[in-house]
Amino acid sequence: MAIREKIVGPDHPDPAESLNSRGVLYVSQGQYAQAAPLYRRALAILEKGFGPDHPEVAKTLSLQGSLYISQGQYARAEPLLKHALAIRERALGPDHPDVATSLEKIAVLYRKTGRDREAEVFKNRAATIRAMKR
Repeated sequence: MAIREKIVGPDHPDPAESLNSRGVLYVSQGQYAQAAPLYRRALAILEKGFGPDHPEVAKTLSLQGSLYISQGQYARAEPLLKHALAIRERALGPDHPDVATSLEKIAVLYRKTGRDREAEVFKNRAATIRAMKR
């Protein structure tokens, strides 16, 4: 990340990829407090560089949502995951594999919060998209 920042500058979108990757590593290690500021910084860089409706912004929102799920902060996760889904549907189309990924994450969230019927709807839509892409 330091090399990327030195070459393109700290506000260029390229370092955001490194921030997200480091965040994923921290989440996998259960170091949630270290991941959160990385995702926030990546999101700010990407929104500034690409605009708020770019798929890379959706990716970071989704990562933040997953972080909150890992922490049991379901109410904080839901708006981020739904926002990521909306961006992906607009930018990539309703049948894109990244849309299926967003749907699956929302289904996981809903299962964890006892909203099984809603989870099933999202899971089934994701499965339909995945089946179309085979």
